[in-house]
Parts: sequence; structure tokens; C-alpha cells
Amino acid sequence: MERLKPRLFIISAPSGTGKTSIFKQSRVLLPKISLSVSYTTRSPREGEIDGSDYFFISVEDFLARIDNNEFIEWAKVYDNYYGTSRVYIDRLKREDKIVILDIDVQGAMQLQKIKDLDAVFIFIMPPSLEELSRRLISRKTESQDLIKKRLMNAEHEISFKGCYDYQIVNDILEDATNDLLRIIVKECNDSKDNNDKIISNILTSLKKRV
Repeated sequence: MERLKPRLFIISAPSGTGKTSIFKQSRVLLPKISLSVSYTTRSPREGEIDGSDYFFISVEDFLARIDNNEFIEWAKVYDNYYGTSRVYIDRLKREDKIVILDIDVQGAMQLQKIKDLDAVFIFIMPPSLEELSRRLISRKTESQDLIKKRLMNAEHEISFKGCYDYQIVNDILEDATNDLLRIIVKECNDSKDNNDKIISNILTSLKKRV
């Protein structure tokens, strides 16, 4: 996939939509994809690793980094802070990576205000709020009150889908993964004539793996 140039993709999705599964399958097929690791003040969930899932830091440390202008974007979500390091993003791009930044709508709207940011904005949606509710309940990681809060937030976030360059509906995981890969190839391939061939090779590989 040497023909694919490094670029930044900003992706938002309501909690429980399944974006993590889409990212994992996409990375297997396109090794140049690298997920940006954000900073957060929330506590690690079971199985999460510092420096891999997030950089877990204190509120005091996070606020100090805000004062030092270290974040390309930051937001407070569910009483916790999340932010993206400018230095980290720049390093990944210098390493010729296709960078995926997973952030909420609030952060994405901040980034759209940066005029010289060469980024593609993608919104991933659930098939319906009813299906999203079922997925959240099946995770068994949140209380009923938190699930209700997430569903209300999801409805709000979906109202911003028109602000993104692309929208993907994650009904069937394989189809949603295909859609993301098609967008990446389209936006990162300088030789536009080879788009169909690259996509065909990717999808052939996908069928062998899933």
C-alpha cells in the first residue's frame, strides 16, 4: 500500500456504535493505519493499557497541558477530560502513517475550525437508537442511568452528521469496514486511476480474514 499517502482522519461515533471493531479490522488490512492515542483523566477500564488505549493522567496534569497549549483539541465528556497531543499526531504523520483520530463531536467541531488541518471527517452511526440501546445493554459495563445518558448524547451527536465529509452506518461490521477502507483509499491515493484495483485487493484480503 505504498501508494497511499499519510493523512489524518477524524472519526466520531456514539458510544456503542462499534467503531473499535471497525478500526481493528481496518488496521489488519492496512498496516499504515495508526490510531491516535488520546490523553484522558478517566480511570482505566479492565484490560486497558496506558500508552496503548489512552495516556491516563491526572486532572492537574491535564489542565497544565491545556495551559501549555499541548492539545490540538480537548473536551470534557462525562466529567472526564480527553485531549489529543499535537506532537503525537505530527510524529505519526512523519512516520508515513494514515492516522485515525477517534474523538467526539465536540472535539471534531473544534478541529474543523483549524484552517490548515488537512483532515477528512467521518461519522459512524448505529442502524437505529433502538439497536444502539441493545448493544449498550449487552456490554454490561454501564448502569441503566448511564445507558440512558449515552442514548440521549447519541441522539445529539447524530444531529451533527451533516457536518462530516462522510457518514457510515454500522449495521453489518464487514460492510462498515469496507466503507471505511473505500474512503481511506479514495482520500489517500494520489494515483486516482488505481483506486478500483487497490480497493479490490483490500476487499479480497478482507474476505479471507473475516
